[in-house]
Amino acid sequence: METLSTRGRTVRVAVTALGALLLLLGTFWGQDDDFPFGPFRMYSTAPDPNADAPDTRVEGVDTTGRTIVLTEANSGLRRAEIEGQQRAYIDDPGRLRQIAAAYAEKSPGAAPLRTVRIVIRWEGIEHSRPTGTSRDETIATWTAP
Repeated sequence: METLSTRGRTVRVAVTALGALLLLLGTFWGQDDDFPFGPFRMYSTAPDPNADAPDTRVEGVDTTGRTIVLTEANSGLRRAEIEGQQRAYIDDPGRLRQIAAAYAEKSPGAAPLRTVRIVIRWEGIEHSRPTGTSRDETIATWTAP
């Protein structure tokens, strides 16, 4: 095995020191977008052990009055997409008509939706354990004209 030159050792030590410095700075002042040099907060924090846990769903009410849970299978939209844009739907509930259109396209034989709503079910939690209680909160609603 050949020995490393002085220049090679210097470059490797400098790159290692730079990486360590970036990790240290990212740990204290970084955001998720700085990953891997910033913390990935999804896994580095814990929720309040006594705070209710949200479970978001999208529901539609069709013209027959039947309530349907809208899923990726029947609308093509994933729950994460809705949760990621939740603030935009609250600010402009008219955007929910796009979900009704996606449902109509993905479920051509189904009755059309006249109402689409985003509902959060807050599951009761105490001491990091479910209490068996829950409450629903509708945060955005669109009704067809």
